[in-house]
Amino acid sequence: MKTQVRLALIGDYRSEAVAHQAIPVALQLTASHLNLDIQSQWLPTETLSDVSALQGYDAIWVVPGSPYRNDDGVFMTIRHAREQNIPFLGSCGGFQYAVVEYARNVMGWHDAGHAETDSGGRLVIAPLSCSLVEKNGTILFQPNSLIARAYGKLETHEGYHCNFGVNPEFVADLQQHPLIISGHDIEGDVRSVELPGHRFYAATLFQSERAALRGELSPLIVALIQAAR
Repeated sequence: MKTQVRLALIGDYRSEAVAHQAIPVALQLTASHLNLDIQSQWLPTETLSDVSALQGYDAIWVVPGSPYRNDDGVFMTIRHAREQNIPFLGSCGGFQYAVVEYARNVMGWHDAGHAETDSGGRLVIAPLSCSLVEKNGTILFQPNSLIARAYGKLETHEGYHCNFGVNPEFVADLQQHPLIISGHDIEGDVRSVELPGHRFYAATLFQSERAALRGELSPLIVALIQAAR
């Protein structure tokens, strides 16, 4: 078992972003909890010209902050993690891009897009009916899902910073494929997905890392690092 885990943080760092403030604290708490050395490195999306930039990392986390400076590099990273069975977490923007990547490269919807950056095609990520910027909400987990096992319960309360989510018109098509919708809000809107058969592949619209700013562990980050270990 590893005593050190190398984690790639994929995103364009902004000091004013609450999630970006929380991430190093969350990793420190996780390292202490697991008695493990976590070597994390921010990889600006502009540096992601090919998958060689991702070599040597035990896990990949696509962090909040969309639109990214290099969307193609983010999609390449997510596909690489998915196809190469590398433990993967996407939060907020990472969740949104993971859904688009899956629609394009697994479902065969090559015109799948994100309403924040695309004007045509099938917009699988669309504006939310109500903004979730700096909002909190309840999430209900599917029993026996990866995320439910990580949290050890079927409900949590988490923070958001987003205006986009899964297009409700896309949900029925998504459910015909292996990707599992593992979490919903109380209105039934999609809040997390995961991929069965993968070592660890989970993405959430909410930002579980914010728990660190209250001095609390994020169970999902702990589970990611355990999988990488």
